[in-house]
Amino acid sequence: MNIIIPIPAKRALRKLGQDLREARKRRRIPMWLAAERASISRVTLTKIEKGDEGVSLGAYAKILFVLGMIDRLAELADAKFDELGLGLEAESLPKRIRLPRKVKRG
Repeated sequence: MNIIIPIPAKRALRKLGQDLREARKRRRIPMWLAAERASISRVTLTKIEKGDEGVSLGAYAKILFVLGMIDRLAELADAKFDELGLGLEAESLPKRIRLPRKVKRG
């Protein structure tokens, strides 16, 4: 089955792959060693560094861990960075909060 991935998603994965390759090189970690430390094949690492959408998120996570960047993955969809969601939530907040009549006020 051929899965169609949106062009912006392809671009984001390609950039992620390039960024991971540059991070690995800045750390002077050879490809074979990074793959070994992540318990993945060199072929899989090559695919990751090209932004291949067929590679599992787990494999991307392993490389992020090897590079000391795993905390960035944990924050990827964090609510504090979800500007659209937070804006929509703020719009739907009630204008006034009323307590039920049975509750006595202090």
